[in-house]
Amino acid sequence: MNVKSSTAAALHDHPRGIAVLGSTGSIGTNTLNVVSHLAKHGRPFQIIGLVAASNWKKLAQQAVEFNPKIVILSQPVSAQDLAELKSALAHTDIQVQTGDDAVVALARRDDVEVVAASVVGAAGLAPVLAAAEAGKWIALSNKEALVVAGCLVMPLAEKFGATILPVDSEHSAIFQSLRSGEAREIDRIILTASGGPFRSWPVEKMRTATVDEALNHPNWRMGPKITIDSATLMNKALEIVEAHWLFNLPAESIDVVIHPQSIIHSMIEFVDGSIIAQLGTPDMRTAIQYALTHPERHPGCSSRLDWTKIREMTFEQPDGRFPALEIGYEVIRRGGTSGAVVNAANETANALFREGKITFGRIVAITSGVLKKHLDHGFVARPKLADLLAADAWARAEAAL
Repeated sequence: MNVKSSTAAALHDHPRGIAVLGSTGSIGTNTLNVVSHLAKHGRPFQIIGLVAASNWKKLAQQAVEFNPKIVILSQPVSAQDLAELKSALAHTDIQVQTGDDAVVALARRDDVEVVAASVVGAAGLAPVLAAAEAGKWIALSNKEALVVAGCLVMPLAEKFGATILPVDSEHSAIFQSLRSGEAREIDRIILTASGGPFRSWPVEKMRTATVDEALNHPNWRMGPKITIDSATLMNKALEIVEAHWLFNLPAESIDVVIHPQSIIHSMIEFVDGSIIAQLGTPDMRTAIQYALTHPERHPGCSSRLDWTKIREMTFEQPDGRFPALEIGYEVIRRGGTSGAVVNAANETANALFREGKITFGRIVAITSGVLKKHLDHGFVARPKLADLLAADAWARAEAAL
């Protein structure tokens, strides 16, 4: 198994320096909420750096509250917006920086012990690679880093002693359940999926679903990109690939089941037939907190399950209305640059749908078509970083046609 579990790294008698990448997004915001909560329970963290894409107003608010050493805007912003951010922090000693290089440098800093990698999409790859090479404790919610470059990230983590803890609720559930057995004793893991807003819709209606309908997730409150991915089940396809890298499992040992109530976050079936599951409310803060404090557990800030109100837990097999799942298995089987292409094509198609330029039904069709074209021409079986970046750029251009 490739996920490290280092007791020595977790136990400490000083505030751990943490960099939150993607601090203004839903995962980043929840991470800061957890950091505040843990401080009240004697488990303080020192915020070294906060990174946002372009939301300087929210970044400024977070900076005033948490007083980091550095704040970074990773995407280009106007000179006026940058000036406004600097003005908002003029009364502090906080440095204001910009650009991807600054984010990578933050991930490598000596005073950063923990990198909370919650940047959405392939943009989070470079700092995750830097954090792995620097031997950091990585609380990983950026599944795309492993989908695109698991073949690079995991060997680097192994070589330099980095610890990777999953923040996705499903992979956190698997990681927690593994405390009941050894990796060699796994028969299969079962990732649960809510089914999203279209679980019971006929395929004809799904194809023409509106953006507002696709963003209306029944259980989770997340950013727009991942919410659309949940509606197509592409998020589950990416999680299949992520599970392959995190737990060193072949495609045939990873299953998906629809569980509309989102109470069981995922399960392990061991070779003796025992099934161990992790249950809880659909609140990302539980998984975030465990990634920050493992192997310890502390009082959580998530609401508890009320067993007096739970009437049923149901399960369904995903059907042909969700062809995205097969793409995940295909990426595991093919390896190489296939993950980079799928991730980039899906990001592009997802954005096109949210912009009203394509129908909902075209998202997976575009992604699948771009992958097929890549496998027929341009596929690299043993890629280097340059190959992955080239595949990413090609797939984005191809999906946008």
